[in-house]
Amino acid sequence: MHFIPLNCKVMKNIMLTLFLLTAVPLLAQIKMDEIPSKSLNATRKLRILTPPSFGQDKNKKYPLLLVLDGEYLVDPFAGNLEYGYYWDEMPETIIVGVEMNGDEEQRMNDVRTSEEGLPEGSGDNFFQFIGDELLPYLDKKYPISPFRIIAGHDMTARMANFFMYKENPPFRGYISFSPDMAMEMENRIPEMLSKVKAPTFFYLCSAEGDIKRLRDNIKTLNDNLKTVKNANLTYMYDEFTGGSHYSVIPMGVPAALYGIYNSYKPISPIEYQEKIVTLPSGYVEYLVKKYEIIEKDLGTKMTIRLNDFKAIEAAILKNAVYDELKDLSKLAKANYPKTIIGEYYEGLFYEMTGDYKKAKKVYLNAYAYDGVGEYTKEFIVEKSEKM
Repeated sequence: MHFIPLNCKVMKNIMLTLFLLTAVPLLAQIKMDEIPSKSLNATRKLRILTPPSFGQDKNKKYPLLLVLDGEYLVDPFAGNLEYGYYWDEMPETIIVGVEMNGDEEQRMNDVRTSEEGLPEGSGDNFFQFIGDELLPYLDKKYPISPFRIIAGHDMTARMANFFMYKENPPFRGYISFSPDMAMEMENRIPEMLSKVKAPTFFYLCSAEGDIKRLRDNIKTLNDNLKTVKNANLTYMYDEFTGGSHYSVIPMGVPAALYGIYNSYKPISPIEYQEKIVTLPSGYVEYLVKKYEIIEKDLGTKMTIRLNDFKAIEAAILKNAVYDELKDLSKLAKANYPKTIIGEYYEGLFYEMTGDYKKAKKVYLNAYAYDGVGEYTKEFIVEKSEKM
């Protein structure tokens, strides 16, 4: 199991600052939808936010973030995701908020639980609605990847957690803000998560000023989860100093998102200095594995970022392991076919190994390819002229 401890005092100011970004107009496309439900014998409203690039690439699929209590939980998630998109530290995500009709009685009916600690009656109807009607509806209507997250607050967090009881859970990420847990949930969740066979993420939080009954059970759950040993599980826990039952939302949303999407981030200066340039070799292999982890964790195959290619190039040149430029060239050609970058790395290999005649020939031939990023026709002409 991967356990990510979070420094609450340091994170608090960061989280509150990020939460303010929800006031910024979003670039995401917002629409209201309704889905008729046989399970509920009613129509349920949905608030759907599609990301900025939605509709531009017919082959692109997006992670799904399903948010219960959509009336008040959608906006904090949307603002923080928008911030993550800006820095390319989070993947674009389709957000679907399930509205609970702003009615406490309706909400209680939706999360009704038996004495045995399982959904019953109207609660079971709502559980069936999510799994058997809403998810198939969304899969049919939107380009959703296999990676799905569900989030809830107190009683709806309880309902969200029930999905990990299923033999084949439909979600890979669970965000549980101060959950009001059902009977035996503090024991059943660790048991279920100890058995997951695919990368799974569980974020749990409470606060110093949380409701005592909830806080006590959450502490027990946290203690139990810390004993789980499963390489497929990434578990994150926060207890916010000075926080309340309601402030766990603005504090917890960025922590949950950055924790779950941790592998997605591009190579940072710290990662370069501490993990890459210190290697004696194997820089290209490091880059390949980094993106294999993203695909494994998030179910999304990504084109390798140009800046990540530059970081690996810098490490190769700094440590004079020039043979790896050939492998970097092959990788660049696979990710950016018919563009200059792959030819550039091939030419750079010949240049750094002293075959200037061949380097100039490759650089000149690269002029026939398309530019990408800063690897333009002007850039490659300059390289050839220096030869």
